[in-house]
Amino acid sequence: MIEYRSQSFLESGLAHIRNSPADNGILEMIVTRPAKKARSTPHRCTLSSQGGVEGDHWAKGCWKSLPDGSPDPTVQVAIMNSRCLDLISASRSQWSLAGDNLIVDLDLSIHNLEPGQRLSIGTVILEITAVPHNGCASFKDRYGEEALKFISTKGGKELRLRGIYAKVIQDGEIQLGDHLKKLTF
Repeated sequence: MIEYRSQSFLESGLAHIRNSPADNGILEMIVTRPAKKARSTPHRCTLSSQGGVEGDHWAKGCWKSLPDGSPDPTVQVAIMNSRCLDLISASRSQWSLAGDNLIVDLDLSIHNLEPGQRLSIGTVILEITAVPHNGCASFKDRYGEEALKFISTKGGKELRLRGIYAKVIQDGEIQLGDHLKKLTF
Protein backbone atom coordinates (compact mmCIF):
# COMPACT_ATOMS: atom_id res chain seq x y z
CA MET A 1 0.00 0.00 0.00
CA ILE A 2 1.22 3.47 -0.89
CA GLU A 3 1.68 5.92 1.97
CA TYR A 4 0.37 9.40 1.15
CA ARG A 5 1.96 12.49 2.70
CA SER A 6 -0.08 15.18 4.51
CA GLN A 7 -0.27 18.79 3.31
CA SER A 8 1.60 20.02 6.40
CA PHE A 9 4.37 17.47 5.83
CA LEU A 10 4.68 18.54 2.19
CA GLU A 11 4.77 22.23 3.05
CA SER A 12 7.51 21.57 5.61
CA GLY A 13 9.80 20.44 2.78
CA LEU A 14 9.44 23.49 0.52
CA ALA A 15 12.60 25.19 1.83
CA HIS A 16 14.66 22.10 0.99
CA ILE A 17 13.26 22.06 -2.57
CA ARG A 18 13.96 25.80 -2.96
CA ASN A 19 17.60 25.10 -2.03
CA SER A 20 18.11 22.85 -5.06
CA PRO A 21 21.22 23.87 -7.02
CA ALA A 22 20.59 26.47 -9.71
CA ASP A 23 23.34 24.95 -11.86
CA ASN A 24 25.59 21.90 -11.77
CA GLY A 25 22.79 19.62 -10.53
CA ILE A 26 23.03 15.84 -10.42
CA LEU A 27 21.18 13.10 -12.29
CA GLU A 28 19.83 10.82 -9.56
CA MET A 29 17.59 8.44 -11.52
CA ILE A 30 16.83 7.52 -15.13
CA VAL A 31 13.37 6.12 -15.81
CA THR A 32 12.11 4.60 -19.02
CA ARG A 33 8.53 3.59 -19.67
CA PRO A 34 8.70 0.71 -22.15
CA ALA A 35 4.91 0.18 -21.95
CA LYS A 36 1.95 1.59 -20.03
CA LYS A 37 2.52 1.20 -16.26
CA ALA A 38 5.93 -0.44 -16.87
CA ARG A 39 9.09 1.19 -15.55
CA SER A 40 12.80 0.51 -15.94
CA THR A 41 15.57 2.36 -14.10
CA PRO A 42 18.82 1.89 -16.04
CA HIS A 43 22.13 3.28 -14.79
CA ARG A 44 22.88 4.72 -18.21
CA CYS A 45 21.15 5.25 -21.52
CA THR A 46 21.22 6.98 -24.88
CA LEU A 47 19.12 10.01 -25.74
CA SER A 48 18.47 11.05 -29.33
CA SER A 49 16.43 13.64 -31.18
CA GLN A 50 14.72 10.85 -33.12
CA GLY A 51 14.00 8.39 -30.31
CA GLY A 52 14.04 10.46 -27.12
CA VAL A 53 15.14 8.40 -24.12
CA GLU A 54 16.22 4.95 -25.30
CA GLY A 55 13.68 2.34 -24.20
CA ASP A 56 10.92 4.86 -23.47
CA HIS A 57 7.55 4.69 -25.22
CA TRP A 58 7.69 8.36 -26.34
CA ALA A 59 8.97 7.44 -29.82
CA LYS A 60 6.13 4.93 -30.27
CA GLY A 61 3.55 7.64 -29.70
CA CYS A 62 2.70 9.86 -26.79
CA TRP A 63 -0.12 12.03 -25.49
CA LYS A 64 1.02 14.97 -27.65
CA SER A 65 1.69 14.52 -31.34
CA LEU A 66 2.41 16.58 -34.43
CA PRO A 67 -0.13 16.95 -37.26
CA ASP A 68 1.54 14.05 -39.12
CA GLY A 69 0.97 11.78 -36.10
CA SER A 70 4.60 11.63 -34.99
CA PRO A 71 5.41 12.27 -31.32
CA ASP A 72 5.88 15.92 -30.40
CA PRO A 73 9.53 16.64 -29.51
CA THR A 74 8.47 19.39 -27.08
CA VAL A 75 7.49 16.62 -24.61
CA GLN A 76 10.33 14.25 -25.48
CA VAL A 77 12.05 14.16 -22.08
CA ALA A 78 10.19 14.64 -18.79
CA ILE A 79 12.31 15.91 -15.89
CA MET A 80 11.38 16.12 -12.19
CA ASN A 81 13.15 17.46 -9.11
CA SER A 82 14.44 14.67 -6.85
CA ARG A 83 13.87 16.70 -3.67
CA CYS A 84 10.18 17.05 -4.54
CA LEU A 85 9.87 13.35 -5.33
CA ASP A 86 11.64 12.45 -2.12
CA LEU A 87 9.17 14.63 -0.22
CA ILE A 88 6.00 13.23 -1.78
CA SER A 89 7.18 9.58 -1.86
CA ALA A 90 7.33 7.29 1.13
CA SER A 91 10.44 5.70 -0.41
CA ARG A 92 12.85 6.11 -3.31
CA SER A 93 11.39 2.93 -4.80
CA GLN A 94 8.26 5.00 -5.63
CA TRP A 95 10.14 7.67 -7.61
CA SER A 96 9.75 5.89 -10.93
CA LEU A 97 5.95 5.92 -10.56
CA ALA A 98 5.96 9.63 -11.49
CA GLY A 99 6.85 8.58 -15.03
CA ASP A 100 9.45 11.28 -15.54
CA ASN A 101 12.57 10.22 -17.44
CA LEU A 102 15.20 12.18 -15.53
CA ILE A 103 15.05 12.68 -11.78
CA VAL A 104 17.49 15.45 -10.93
CA ASP A 105 18.71 17.55 -8.05
CA LEU A 106 18.35 20.88 -9.88
CA ASP A 107 16.19 23.98 -9.50
CA LEU A 108 13.53 23.57 -12.22
CA SER A 109 11.70 26.81 -11.36
CA ILE A 110 10.54 29.24 -14.01
CA HIS A 111 13.03 31.74 -12.61
CA ASN A 112 15.98 29.39 -13.14
CA LEU A 113 15.13 27.55 -16.38
CA GLU A 114 13.28 29.53 -19.02
CA PRO A 115 12.01 27.90 -22.21
CA GLY A 116 14.93 27.76 -24.62
CA GLN A 117 17.51 27.29 -21.86
CA ARG A 118 19.92 24.52 -22.76
CA LEU A 119 21.40 21.98 -20.36
CA SER A 120 24.30 19.63 -20.88
CA ILE A 121 24.21 16.24 -19.20
CA GLY A 122 26.76 13.57 -20.06
CA THR A 123 27.30 14.05 -23.80
CA VAL A 124 23.67 15.16 -24.35
CA ILE A 125 22.33 18.67 -24.80
CA LEU A 126 18.69 19.28 -23.89
CA GLU A 127 16.54 22.36 -24.46
CA ILE A 128 13.77 23.29 -22.01
CA THR A 129 10.40 23.67 -23.74
CA ALA A 130 7.41 25.86 -22.86
CA VAL A 131 4.95 22.97 -22.52
CA PRO A 132 3.61 22.90 -18.94
CA HIS A 133 3.95 19.63 -17.02
CA ASN A 134 0.82 19.25 -14.91
CA GLY A 135 -0.43 16.74 -12.41
CA CYS A 136 -3.15 14.31 -13.47
CA ALA A 137 -5.38 11.57 -12.08
CA SER A 138 -2.51 9.07 -12.30
CA PHE A 139 -0.27 11.36 -10.25
CA LYS A 140 -3.04 11.65 -7.64
CA ASP A 141 -3.43 7.85 -7.54
CA ARG A 142 0.31 7.35 -7.09
CA TYR A 143 1.09 10.11 -4.57
CA GLY A 144 -2.27 11.20 -3.14
CA GLU A 145 -4.66 14.12 -3.36
CA GLU A 146 -2.55 16.30 -1.05
CA ALA A 147 0.51 15.82 -3.30
CA LEU A 148 -1.55 16.82 -6.35
CA LYS A 149 -2.76 19.95 -4.53
CA PHE A 150 0.82 20.68 -3.38
CA ILE A 151 2.29 20.68 -6.90
CA SER A 152 -0.73 22.55 -8.34
CA THR A 153 -0.57 25.68 -6.17
CA LYS A 154 0.68 28.95 -7.65
CA GLY A 155 3.97 28.47 -5.77
CA GLY A 156 4.15 24.83 -6.86
CA LYS A 157 3.73 25.85 -10.50
CA GLU A 158 6.41 28.57 -10.17
CA LEU A 159 8.81 26.00 -8.73
CA ARG A 160 7.60 23.51 -11.37
CA LEU A 161 7.21 20.86 -8.70
CA ARG A 162 5.55 18.51 -11.20
CA GLY A 163 8.52 18.93 -13.50
CA ILE A 164 9.39 20.23 -16.94
CA TYR A 165 9.75 18.99 -20.49
CA ALA A 166 12.81 19.16 -22.71
CA LYS A 167 13.80 18.07 -26.18
CA VAL A 168 17.07 16.52 -27.30
CA ILE A 169 19.30 18.95 -29.24
CA GLN A 170 22.47 16.83 -29.26
CA ASP A 171 22.32 13.03 -29.13
CA GLY A 172 24.51 11.25 -26.63
CA GLU A 173 24.87 9.17 -23.49
CA ILE A 174 23.96 9.88 -19.88
CA GLN A 175 24.55 7.96 -16.67
CA LEU A 176 23.63 8.27 -13.02
CA GLY A 177 25.74 10.88 -11.24
CA ASP A 178 26.19 13.05 -14.35
CA HIS A 179 26.05 16.79 -13.72
CA LEU A 180 23.47 19.01 -15.41
CA LYS A 181 25.01 22.30 -16.45
CA LYS A 182 23.26 25.36 -17.82
CA LEU A 183 24.71 26.48 -21.13
CA THR A 184 24.99 30.14 -22.08
CA PHE A 185 21.56 31.35 -23.05
